[in-house]
Amino acid sequence: MPIPDEDVAKVRSATDLVAVVGEHTALKRVGRRFVGLCPFHAERTASFSVNPETGLYYCFGCRAAGDAISFVRAVEGCDFVEAVERLAARAGIVVRDDQDGRAGVERGRRKLLYEALSRAVEHYHERLLSGPDAGRARQYLRARGYDAAIVRQFRLGWAGPAGEDLVRSIDLPPGVLVEAGLAWSGHGRLRDAFAERVIFPIFDAGGRAIALGGRVLPSELARGHQDQGPKYRNSPESSVYQKRRTLYGLNWAKAEVARTGEVVVCEGYTDVIGFFQAGVPRAVATCGTALTEEHFRLLSNFARRVVLAFDADAAGQSAAARLYEWERSHDVELAVAALPAGRDPADLARLDPEALVGAVAAARPFLAFEVDRALQALDLRSPEGRSRAAETALDAIAEHPSELVRDQYLVEVADRTQHDPERLRPLLEQRRLRIAERGRPDGPERGDRRKAAAEARGGGPVAAGRRPSEGAGRPAPSRGRPGPSGPRAGLEALALAIHRPSEVAGLLEAVLFTDPLQREAFSALENASELHEAVANAQPEAAELLTRLGAADLEDDADPLGTYLALCRIAAERALAALKREARLAARQQDPAVEASLLEAPSSVQLDLELLREAPDRPAPGDAAIEAARRLVAWLARRERDG
Repeated sequence: MPIPDEDVAKVRSATDLVAVVGEHTALKRVGRRFVGLCPFHAERTASFSVNPETGLYYCFGCRAAGDAISFVRAVEGCDFVEAVERLAARAGIVVRDDQDGRAGVERGRRKLLYEALSRAVEHYHERLLSGPDAGRARQYLRARGYDAAIVRQFRLGWAGPAGEDLVRSIDLPPGVLVEAGLAWSGHGRLRDAFAERVIFPIFDAGGRAIALGGRVLPSELARGHQDQGPKYRNSPESSVYQKRRTLYGLNWAKAEVARTGEVVVCEGYTDVIGFFQAGVPRAVATCGTALTEEHFRLLSNFARRVVLAFDADAAGQSAAARLYEWERSHDVELAVAALPAGRDPADLARLDPEALVGAVAAARPFLAFEVDRALQALDLRSPEGRSRAAETALDAIAEHPSELVRDQYLVEVADRTQHDPERLRPLLEQRRLRIAERGRPDGPERGDRRKAAAEARGGGPVAAGRRPSEGAGRPAPSRGRPGPSGPRAGLEALALAIHRPSEVAGLLEAVLFTDPLQREAFSALENASELHEAVANAQPEAAELLTRLGAADLEDDADPLGTYLALCRIAAERALAALKREARLAARQQDPAVEASLLEAPSSVQLDLELLREAPDRPAPGDAAIEAARRLVAWLARRERDG
């Protein structure tokens, strides 16, 4: 792998998770852990838990979970290697190369690209602020309503006439400048790539410069009114800049996005700045490309609601129409802001900022937008038009995973097209069947969508998982003696194995966990040298369970021996009950030999079970119940081994 496992472990253990998370949300100590508002979804009651002892976090609201590396990946939108490198630099650790050194060479190359782009941003920014040839650019920006504060916030710049000004100011290898898109080579000389353009620096989510966008001045301001090529010119893609993964403005917007749980997606740099000027500082834009699923995956790390604010023309609408499937896959709510025809966000911010704010506030759910678009595209005054509109709207409705939502929109379509809802329901079901036949079954449940989205974001401790069933949820109130009962016993045993492993060493075995998910989680712990390794190797649902228990506090009065006896009692009772069911079945099938063999469970099992039932709430190490429990565990293991 690019970074050795031991270096990853070193970085993880040296990182102060509380400090890293605390840069994005306020944390308050509660016992041995810290709690605060979740940075991944909007909430009013703190449900985000950080445990500095285990180095894990978990949100009991949206089930975001992981360690310091996954947290940096989520909030800064970077990959695993980059997240480790950032944390290593923070902790003063030098990570090693892989065996052939290629990873180290690539890291060094990326470092030079970042340095070149950072210097270019500062060079062009200072030139805009004070350069004698930047007057026309400053005039253009003032006309757009950009004051000095906006220019400084977005680090806007100015590239003067074509030449070698930038190349001479940056003392880096020519190949680096060319790869970064800052220069081009011609006739044996290196020349600046940007000329006579206002510069819009593009940063990654962590605030590092990764590319530049340049806009030509309007013809009346351009020098000589010459043809300067396309309106916008972006840096080429490189090892630090991939358009399909980059969203302009996310570095400035992410704090507000995390606070509100909503992000606004528009189409250009000036649109983003317009939203900030209008008081909506949670806007981002693609960089000269259509919105991709990778963009959507990145957004889902920050927000649960995505508002599309494209131009209200056919191009913008068709772009929105392609996103419906991603809404379901990544478990976000997709809405569309209806902008006035012919107006983009940058125009509205300058001419009518209240209308822009209102359009975002009034954004409608994606399906409502689709249904409206279908009904408005046809003439509803004729029976033929109403029928075609109803059929088109049903096509959109059929894609939605919720039967309740589908039915409500069906009733709305029936009202607006003057049809009986009962006549439309069979047509909707036909469309649902066609979707199933195409290999697209009903949308997964909400928790499964979270799981799929988390797996798509790159593994590690899952960012979300299924809503726990019995045995995977929060511990339920205790009922019965000794110790906790039901699924809670397994949860408490796992928590003890995580937080106080020495106290349950030699006691816990996989056969004691009757809940399959708990058993899977215990097996991952048993086969790993430490908790983070167990989380990394476990299946997503078991990884989420381990992370949640690791991020939470263990109750101070948790009793290892009492929990052990409770697990033994529950497992033995279930095994005996299963034997009795098998015996009854054999009796109905008139197989006395099988029935007799099933009923030959050693009488000592019943005696040992009675000892466990009569054991005190907090047994002492020498209690007879402890030895009885060990005998029961051996019997359970033999029974499981023999089938």
